[in-house]
Amino acid sequence: MNRIEVKDTYKIFGHKPLKQAYPLIEKGESKSEIFRKTGCTVAVNNASFEVGQNEIFVVMGLSGSGKSTLLRLINRLIDPTSGEILIDGEDVCRFSKERLRDLRRGKMSMVFQHFGLLPHRTVLENVGFGMEIQKTPEEERIRKSKEAIELVGLEQNMDSMIAELSGGMQQRVGLARGLATDPEIMLMDEAFSALDPLIRTQMQDELLQIQAKMHKSILFITHDLDEALKLGDRVAIMKDGFIDQIGTPEQILTNPATEYVQAFVENVDRSKVITAGTAMHKTSALVEHTVGPHLCARRMHQLDWSVLLVVDDDRNFLGYVTIDDVLALAERTPEEEDQQITRNIESVIRKDMPTTGEETPVIDLLSESAEKDLPIAVLEEDGIFKGVITRPALLAAISGD
Repeated sequence: MNRIEVKDTYKIFGHKPLKQAYPLIEKGESKSEIFRKTGCTVAVNNASFEVGQNEIFVVMGLSGSGKSTLLRLINRLIDPTSGEILIDGEDVCRFSKERLRDLRRGKMSMVFQHFGLLPHRTVLENVGFGMEIQKTPEEERIRKSKEAIELVGLEQNMDSMIAELSGGMQQRVGLARGLATDPEIMLMDEAFSALDPLIRTQMQDELLQIQAKMHKSILFITHDLDEALKLGDRVAIMKDGFIDQIGTPEQILTNPATEYVQAFVENVDRSKVITAGTAMHKTSALVEHTVGPHLCARRMHQLDWSVLLVVDDDRNFLGYVTIDDVLALAERTPEEEDQQITRNIESVIRKDMPTTGEETPVIDLLSESAEKDLPIAVLEEDGIFKGVITRPALLAAISGD
């Protein structure tokens, strides 16, 4: 289910934009050329995208790219020149002032770069201020405010005045105020850009933790690519009002659609974005636990591998066997071992191979790969084997080779 849908949307500032600027847009003229010829500014140029339920959708772009204008179109702080903006299937461009007010008060909230907090009020009073304006009963207002404050970790500062708080704590108050009404949709405009790098990183982590609990639909605006790649389930990159590319962080990083996107991602730390699911590869160095040692040794010889990974009949990962263990098992006689044991490799399966999930960033695998001279098995949540990451593959994923 899509909570937000933006369809063929334009925002052009200036005199008679549809008559003067739009024909030039159709001809493919640049934003600067259109401004020079008409005096009109193309802020959003034919934007189309969806934000799904429980998704963090990040719009990233430099100053003047149109990203903040796009956000203000969604909650109708400004009106589009043309196009549709749907919230839960309804076009907000057709909403009356009363319906817009209800939308902003109930279903949707905004968190801004500049907190807009009231210095003469406490944290609790600031968080509940919007509900106070809505005339929410005091008991309910206080309860919801306290719940939101606890979510952002400020329960010890509930009665503090705003001036007593650091910048990071003030941003937490702004986030709590956005959460207090339990909105289904959150619009966040450069929410963390005013913070110093360390606090900014903490707030990003805080947002991801809150999202894991609350499952909101979040449209997040930023000019920072690292922030976009860290937070976004999907990322849209804007330039001159136009959306250059939409994709998952890995798609943006590994398959940039334009030279502009390519230039952005060149200096990104790939190890924080590329996941095990991308770095892994399928392997034929795989056997079932029921095979005998002689067949296993033959397979190792054919593949020129000294290790084989072992799975059961349902492809659940069991561990691995080494060439030395397999050869030793093959040489045993029935008198030395029980006859049943010599028929398969179960008795020599080793369990110490590192494993990981598909969503694990490869940066988290570096130390484990360095410590053990073994590949890393990639498993689904239920233990089903998916693939393997060798050390060369891990280094290639990080370097982009």
